[in-house]
Amino acid sequence: MTFDSSHSVTLKIWDRTAVDHTLDAAAQDLSAKANTTKCRIAVHASGPNTFTLTVRGDDRHLVTV
Repeated sequence: MTFDSSHSVTLKIWDRTAVDHTLDAAAQDLSAKANTTKCRIAVHASGPNTFTLTVRGDDRHLVTV
């Protein structure tokens, strides 16, 4: 199951061994679609086996030193 837009994607990943690879590939695809770097992609666990990737804004408070 996938919900997709230009600034977010939600994935249901059933195979636990594929989580890292799948999220990395989704972050790469979303960053290319949003024309930004991969480091601006945030990943959130939004439910059981469900992850939402979103493009972070330019807000300064998101940056930590």
